[in-house]
Amino acid sequence: MDVMDETHDSKLRSWVEVDENSDFPIQNIPFGIYRPKGGGDLHVATAIGDYVLDLAHLDDAGLFNGTVVEGTEVFHEPTLNALMSMGRKAWKETRLVISRLLRQEVDDLRDNNDLKNMALISMNEVEMQLPVDIGDYTDFYSSKEHATNVGKMFRPDGEPLLPNWLHLPVAYHGRASSVVLSGTDIVRPKGQTKTPDASVPSFGNSERLDFELEMGVFIGAGNNLGEAVSVNAAEDHVFGLALVNDWSARDIQTWEYQPLGPFLAKNFATSISPWIITLEALEPFRCSGPKQDPKPLEYLRNTKDSTFDINLGIYLKTENMDSDQLISSSNYNYLYWNMSQQIAHHTITGCNLRTGDLLASGTISGPGKDNRGSMLELSWLWTKSIKLSNGDERKSLDDGDTVTLRGWCQGDGYRIGFGDCTGTILPPN
Repeated sequence: MDVMDETHDSKLRSWVEVDENSDFPIQNIPFGIYRPKGGGDLHVATAIGDYVLDLAHLDDAGLFNGTVVEGTEVFHEPTLNALMSMGRKAWKETRLVISRLLRQEVDDLRDNNDLKNMALISMNEVEMQLPVDIGDYTDFYSSKEHATNVGKMFRPDGEPLLPNWLHLPVAYHGRASSVVLSGTDIVRPKGQTKTPDASVPSFGNSERLDFELEMGVFIGAGNNLGEAVSVNAAEDHVFGLALVNDWSARDIQTWEYQPLGPFLAKNFATSISPWIITLEALEPFRCSGPKQDPKPLEYLRNTKDSTFDINLGIYLKTENMDSDQLISSSNYNYLYWNMSQQIAHHTITGCNLRTGDLLASGTISGPGKDNRGSMLELSWLWTKSIKLSNGDERKSLDDGDTVTLRGWCQGDGYRIGFGDCTGTILPPN
């Protein structure tokens, strides 16, 4: 990554009114796909305050002339993939143009009422879409605290961490077709389960439905088959990050996961937030992660800080509640294995990552009981109830429950937010 530039100035303010607690100040400039609620074409957009800014209309007006995106029509595409494939120079130039157009003192768009009225649309008047055509989805298992908690619960008489865990980022291949946009309802899955006292499995509805607090990394420019990506070059391939809820049917998972890991327990739905937050926006919040002991093998050794100070919260609302309630908080920088190490390990065999691939972090838990990123941990293997403000209690998710993930970086007078990642549990079909 390059050093910070003028887009990171904490004193920047926009001519668009932006609340101080908004996820989308002028310092953010995320990317997503929208269409008007009344119907219309899908276009690439950014968010500023409570508004969507249509980049296709700005492009048609010539405001991206002189940049590498000029003439490419990438903002007229129904996904971000074309823009993502162009690489960091295109992403930075696009971000810089948008930043300058939105500044309080710049009148090019501010005073062009016809263009402004066409391109700047209230979020209440749009429908966000899945931002990326996702070809492949890999889910990691990179939180030491989460892995340790799971080990203590399921292997109480043994070592919590399996022998390989401290030496490599563990992962499995997920189901890209069931990655859904925030706001999509989640139908309770069915499958095989087996209780410890049963001699044979039974078939039915999952009774141990869970969430997992994760962050997702979207690959921009990919790598060629047979060519590994070095740990220190990994960020050159990252377009940005989004919130991820890796919904999990724990009772199905417990029965099926040996010896090859999750399958049906994870393939029914994975929710992502609608806006992708670029690494450029996150640069002021770069920080170091946990100390790694033992020292990783050479191909996994970072020479720079490769994580970010992103506050994370899990909010739960039952059908009997008027508003959601924070039930756990965490931070992206708790992850033991960072995204650069994940990419380096993923490609060390020569695996070719492609534009639009999604790499999820795995559940992000922290050191405290209030920092656990799943219901499995919060209930400690369903032995303890989470008590909610209205008197409801939960050990796992009930039909009608709504889970919302939120993430943000706190700057000086502004915050870089991700927007909500929300899903409501529906009864099985």
